[in-house]
Amino acid sequence: MKNVTHSFVFLAHWPFAGSFGFNTDILATNLINLTVVVGVLIFFGKGVLKDLLDNRKQRILSTIRNSEELRRGTLEQLEKARIRLQKVELEADEYRMNGYSEIEREKENLIKATSSSLEQLEKSKNETLYFEKQRAMNQVRQRVFQQALQGALGTLNSCLNTELHFRTIRANIGILGAIEWKR
Repeated sequence: MKNVTHSFVFLAHWPFAGSFGFNTDILATNLINLTVVVGVLIFFGKGVLKDLLDNRKQRILSTIRNSEELRRGTLEQLEKARIRLQKVELEADEYRMNGYSEIEREKENLIKATSSSLEQLEKSKNETLYFEKQRAMNQVRQRVFQQALQGALGTLNSCLNTELHFRTIRANIGILGAIEWKR
């Protein structure tokens, strides 16, 4: 410790410029060397350091400018995408509404066509029933007529004799001949 204080005291007693010698005190010479090195570094290094800091500053500023330009471009693209999305939503709504109205039209057309088909089927059914009824009535009439004819023939055969038959036949032939003669 005594050496340390002695070296500071020794700094105060430096010889004047007229004498030149070697300083053997390590602490004093290190302090001078450090001061000289720091001074040289500051003198020569400040330009290099300033250039490095300016380059870094320029890179940071250019990065910020590029980021701002990218941000503006992205905002423009976002706005364009929003506009396009609105157009697509409007078109989708229009297609949806057109689709709904088309479905309604098709439904109405289908209902009309089905109603028309049902009316035609009903009409056809009624005509078929009418014709079947007529056919059944004609069959019944023929049956009744056949039965009446058979009954009449049976009655005639049982009541009439041969002479009466011949007279009836001749009278009918006479009637038919008179009709044919008039034509």
